[in-house]
Amino acid sequence: MILLSTAYAGNVQYFSKLLGGEKCIVERYDSYVKQSYRNRCDILSANGVISLSIPIVKTHGEKTLVKDTRIDYSMDWPTRHWRGIVSAYRNSAYFDYYEDLLAPCYVSRPRFLLDFNDELLHKLLVCLEAEDADYVYSDRYMTDGPGIRDYRNSLSPKAALQREDAQFEPVPYYQVFSEKFPFIPNLSVMDLLFCEGPHAREIIKRSIVEL
Repeated sequence: MILLSTAYAGNVQYFSKLLGGEKCIVERYDSYVKQSYRNRCDILSANGVISLSIPIVKTHGEKTLVKDTRIDYSMDWPTRHWRGIVSAYRNSAYFDYYEDLLAPCYVSRPRFLLDFNDELLHKLLVCLEAEDADYVYSDRYMTDGPGIRDYRNSLSPKAALQREDAQFEPVPYYQVFSEKFPFIPNLSVMDLLFCEGPHAREIIKRSIVEL
């Protein structure tokens, strides 16, 4: 069993867990952590890697559980994010193929981060033809134990929290700006999807190392 945090358009490593054939539990009862992939994804633009971050309603006092974390719409970040995605990938081989499925996620205005992430996750799994991914959301805070692999915090943009993952080895693929940058691994799965289209699921599967 694998424990995952919620993620905004999770990276390839995150999706390798969802598509790896093991049951995954997405945690709803952990505390919201700033500067994590819970509300951030990384894409590749003409200027290099850029991070898209969903602003969160700030709370005071006790930490907020992920399930209660609300999105701040005081600034029109959905439009900015989608424009950034279009600018980065409009010339990719498969952007036009998936645009109409993903764009509505940036028009809806769910109140909670978990709801936005879940809607986008579902659409990305449809794009990957991986609706059979075996995952559920937790109904309580999950504790680690025998037979459980916990990635809730180690799948992180913070180097100090990352740990070696013997079951993941990124497989290079053609990226939109390959003529400007060497291959950049483990970006948001949107990068892989827009560049490789129907081959994306197979590339994710090839990135899974069987122990």
